[in-house]
Amino acid sequence: MTDRRVGIAGVGTSQFGRFADRRVEELAWEAIIEAIDDSGFAPSEIDAAFVGSVFGPPGLANRVLAGAGLGGIPTFKIEAACASGTVALHEAQQAVASGRYERVIAVGVEQLSTQFAGPIVPELSDPEGRAGLAMPALYALQASRYLQEFNVDPALLAEVAVKNKAHGALNPRAHLSGTPPTTAEVLESRPIAGPLTLLQCCPMSDGAGAAVITAFNPDSELHASRHVEILTSQFSSGPLWTSSDTEPWGFQTVARTAARAFAEAGLAVEDVDVFEVHDAFTIGEILTLEAIGVAPRGEGAALAPSGHTRLGGPQPVNPSGGLLSRGHPLGSTGLAQTAELVWQLRSEAGERQVNGARIALLETMGGGAAGVDANACVIALLRGPGS
Repeated sequence: MTDRRVGIAGVGTSQFGRFADRRVEELAWEAIIEAIDDSGFAPSEIDAAFVGSVFGPPGLANRVLAGAGLGGIPTFKIEAACASGTVALHEAQQAVASGRYERVIAVGVEQLSTQFAGPIVPELSDPEGRAGLAMPALYALQASRYLQEFNVDPALLAEVAVKNKAHGALNPRAHLSGTPPTTAEVLESRPIAGPLTLLQCCPMSDGAGAAVITAFNPDSELHASRHVEILTSQFSSGPLWTSSDTEPWGFQTVARTAARAFAEAGLAVEDVDVFEVHDAFTIGEILTLEAIGVAPRGEGAALAPSGHTRLGGPQPVNPSGGLLSRGHPLGSTGLAQTAELVWQLRSEAGERQVNGARIALLETMGGGAAGVDANACVIALLRGPGS
């Protein structure tokens, strides 16, 4: 395996929302075309593709690529629950780093509005399925434990939603981009699974994201001025999760993946200027930031109300609005996060720009497999042009 440096040459996304009248391929084409145009490459220069998606028709990856003018290249379909798109990014990065391909496109796409009327139903053969533990209920158990264990006011969980929805109001592509709610409105919204209310849960969304990955040459004026370098990309599958585990579901998998990422990049969490993390539910952002090391155990709930993770704060988290506001079309989420961080590092994020952002962290965790500590987790550290 060679030791080539790898960069992101171009990114793109669709609009996010509920588009039951649009084909899933259309959403993907929107993101793919934008990413390729942004990269400056011609479609004929793309050597391979990795496509992340959870649901959808057979042959989805080839349908998507052929319709975008990329038919005939090696195409790999990846399913890793909510981390499907981020695993596609990771595999694209690894394929270029190893010299297997020169230019690869990573794509994530999902159309949930035609698949589910309510929460995603767990497999009935799993213990969670038999117990009726859909994802809102599973995260609600984490939230209940957290509030009790650390004597936390439920309003602090609501502050995560207030923050991310305020960020999302600045994102014209977000699913939920209206006037952000107050803390009281979050707490008083419809109960979903106590203590989580409707506004503390991500919407069921449709959308797509894409990124063009290529070898990074710091001596190239174009690369140095525009390409975002992937300093490291770490991918973990969760080990067995048993009653002897002392931390919440997924926590140790995220923590181990983050530790490897910081060690390989030679960075510490304090070096990160902007984060995009998996906040499908408010408690998810809190636990993730503790696992990564932004705050000690039990203190992550104070980050949003203190202003630390807000735009204008020391380490803004989810300037895109996160899953809570931009939306969570499973397979596309990781590449939507990637696009946001590339725009941030290029100073192209408009009203939600994090001033002086040089180093960014991307984290996505995929759940849904019974008996393991998360299906998958990917953490990548990115460095902006000229940094």
